[in-house]
Amino acid sequence: MSSGTLAQAPAAPGSPGTPEPADVLRIVPRRRPGQWAAAVVVLALLGLALTSVVRNKAFQWDVVADYFTSDSVLRGLWLTLWLTAVVMALGFVLGTLLAVFRLSANPVLRAVSRGYVWLFRSIPILVQLLLWFNIGALYPHILGVRTVDLLGPVTVAIVGLTLHEAAYAAEVVRGGILSVDRGQIEAAQALGLSQWRRWRRIVLPQAMRSIVPPAGNMLIGTLKGTSIVSVIAVQDLLYSAQLIYHQTYQVIPLLMVATLWYTAVTSVLSVGQHYVEKHYARGTERTR
Repeated sequence: MSSGTLAQAPAAPGSPGTPEPADVLRIVPRRRPGQWAAAVVVLALLGLALTSVVRNKAFQWDVVADYFTSDSVLRGLWLTLWLTAVVMALGFVLGTLLAVFRLSANPVLRAVSRGYVWLFRSIPILVQLLLWFNIGALYPHILGVRTVDLLGPVTVAIVGLTLHEAAYAAEVVRGGILSVDRGQIEAAQALGLSQWRRWRRIVLPQAMRSIVPPAGNMLIGTLKGTSIVSVIAVQDLLYSAQLIYHQTYQVIPLLMVATLWYTAVTSVLSVGQHYVEKHYARGTERTR
């Protein structure tokens, strides 16, 4: 040891000036009084709003309870659910076909797909339904059958909603396919996989991660959007409630019946969407 250097003995644990081990350090969270104050204010406002709804006699909750499971309302609910399922299934079948056209090398197919999406996204759905409902004024007969007999209100609702949903489904499917890295497809081609196997085993499983979230939102939006068919006398959930309050003049309670059913069904669909998204996100989620 050099003469100008003093040897230092190791300090004893716990002696002054000795840093404590990291595992015994106590981390104190930063105080955030503003956040707590805001939370208290929000909870107070929510409590006041909930109290006003529960105690407001104009809602007539006893009437809501009487009609909530009535036969007329349940029939309307069933038609709403059936219409939503049919429209979503047909809309995504047609939308997938349009997406394939849009990604095709054929310029005619690309133009047709682009024009379809542009047209049906430009016209409001209510206008589309009314046009289809009055299509008999343009074409009194179709295939030798009177248009009025061929296109009833429910059929018009299915046709109008399906064509509308297909335009949005086409963009959802196209975006999901484009989200798959091109290198994945080229690697599958190098392995000699057929086009069908490439789509089934490589493209679709990865594309579904991008397709499922907007598709779930479309499903919920379609469920609520079916209420618009009440303008063409389709006896869905809303129209069933309207028929009742036109007779009893109990408008608010019957609207609350429809509101509660829409809320319940969309809540169930939201839970289902969460688990479907979680299924297709396997292998990509970050671990804590």
